[in-house]
Amino acid sequence: MMKNKCLAGLACVFLLAITIDSFAGLRDEIQDRKYFFKSANMHVTYSVFVPSTYDKSKETPLVMVLHGLGSRAAEIIRYPNLVEEAEKRGYILVAAEGINNHGWYGAYGKRGGNRKGDPENLGELSEQDVLNVLEIAQKEFNVDPKRTYLMGHSMGGSGTWHLGMKYPEKWAALAPLASAGTNHDYDMKKLKGELAVIVVHGVRDRLCPIGANRLKVANLKRHGVKHKYIEDPRGNHLNVAWGNFPAIFEFFQENVKQDK
Repeated sequence: MMKNKCLAGLACVFLLAITIDSFAGLRDEIQDRKYFFKSANMHVTYSVFVPSTYDKSKETPLVMVLHGLGSRAAEIIRYPNLVEEAEKRGYILVAAEGINNHGWYGAYGKRGGNRKGDPENLGELSEQDVLNVLEIAQKEFNVDPKRTYLMGHSMGGSGTWHLGMKYPEKWAALAPLASAGTNHDYDMKKLKGELAVIVVHGVRDRLCPIGANRLKVANLKRHGVKHKYIEDPRGNHLNVAWGNFPAIFEFFQENVKQDK
């Protein structure tokens, strides 16, 4: 299973995320927050970026961002080029923790990446955390329901597939980046006519080999789902994300939820 191939390497690679601040610097505009998750009986962190052009009287697009294995919400929101693109285009960013750094956002069932000391229903709680944080943001900000997007890197890419297919009505488009995990074909047909998908993967990705993602793209095509595929010839598991944020946001700009 692709999950098993990725797990060992991902935890080590995402230690590199700690160094991201040295590239991007700390952005004063990023807010690292927490809320009390009653079902989990714990405070859970999340991060928010609000563009300087935000006007509460106007509906504003939002991107929910999911981090990879071993990483955190506060790290992925500081990836190079992410805040810059959001500011340039006037997007709110909200990064969910998914309870911890290995919950898998529900993509691997109720238990998720359960380890010793974790809740038995870690995967279930990880999924619900994303929905909770989205609801918090929707209550606080004037979010455009037709321009609400979901993007995730690695484990977060797997979560993006899962949450996109389970709740297609919530998103205008999905962006799984260097996605880890299974084929996700079981419900892909549900996306047709609901949302668009941009899949991004690097040819040089040694942690989550590109073959599985090529199969996912083939299945998008087979099911008639609107999509775009970026196969980055120079992309590895990390730089494929921040190197393609401009194209991803351009895709978001082009895809707005349609009334039915």
